[in-house]
Amino acid sequence: MPSTRHTNNSSPNTPSAYQMHHKSAKETGLAVLRLQQLGKSFRPQHWLFRDLNLSVDAGQAVSLQGESGSGKSTLLNLVAGIEPASEGEVWIAGQAIHRLGDQAAAQLRARHIGFIFQAFHLLPNLPVWRNIALPLFLNGCDYTSARSQVKKALTALGMAEFEGALPADLSGGEQQRVALLRALVHQPKLVLADEPTGNLDPESALQALTLIIESVHATGAALLMVTHSEQAASFCSRHLYLQGGGLVERPNERPNGQPSGRPNGRPIERPNEQAGGES
Repeated sequence: MPSTRHTNNSSPNTPSAYQMHHKSAKETGLAVLRLQQLGKSFRPQHWLFRDLNLSVDAGQAVSLQGESGSGKSTLLNLVAGIEPASEGEVWIAGQAIHRLGDQAAAQLRARHIGFIFQAFHLLPNLPVWRNIALPLFLNGCDYTSARSQVKKALTALGMAEFEGALPADLSGGEQQRVALLRALVHQPKLVLADEPTGNLDPESALQALTLIIESVHATGAALLMVTHSEQAASFCSRHLYLQGGGLVERPNERPNGQPSGRPNGRPIERPNEQAGGES
C-alpha cells in the first residue's frame, strides 16, 4: 500500500501511485491466479480438499460449484489469504500470498483483489460514494480523484442520483450494484465472488452478472465465482466443481453446441510449469 497520499496540485498527466502499481496481468505475462497442491484440513487425516491445482489467466471467468459443505467458500478464503492453507501454494499476480505476513497479505488484497459477497456488507453510516471509494482510499487515491472515479462509475449505471444516499435508502438490487462497484472500482486483478446473486430477484441478478462479466473483460481481471445458480455459471467461460475433495473441470457448452474445455469429469492436473514471480 502506498505510504503517502497525493495532492491535487500534481500534473494531470502524471500517473498516481495507484495507477503506477496497477499493471494488468496481460502486461506482466503472468497467470492472475495459480494454485499448486493446495489442501485444507481441520483435523489430522481429515481433508476438506487436497492437491488442488488451478491456473486462471487474465480475462477468464470461472464458476465454482459443489455441494454445500464441500469447501467452496473456504477455498475462496484460502485464495484471499484470509485463512491459512494446510499445505500447498497460492500465487496471485506473481506473488506468493501463502508466504506473506498478515500486513503484507492485507496490502496485496487491497491492491489486487475485489470481493463480492451474497450479503452486501455496505457500511450503513457512509454515503454510497464513500462505500464505493473505500478500495481507492486504501490504495492511496486522493479525495478528488476517488470521488471523480466513483461518480463516473455511478453515472455509467444510471445511479448518479444515489451518490449521497445512505445504503438503507436503496433497494436490494441497488445495494448489490453499489457493492459490485466497490469491488471493481480499483480495477483489481482478481475478483472473488461468493454467491453474488443469491439475494437478488432474477432481473437484478441478470444486471449484476452482466456488470461483473463486462468489467472482467474490460479490465483483463480474472474472476472466480462460487455459485449454486446455473444462470450465474452460464456467464462464465470455465466451470469447476469441487467434489470428493478435488477439483473437476467440465466443458463449456458454447451456443453452437460445440463443447470447449476438458473432457467431462476430468480432474485438473498439476501444471507442468512452476509457479513463480516476485514475492
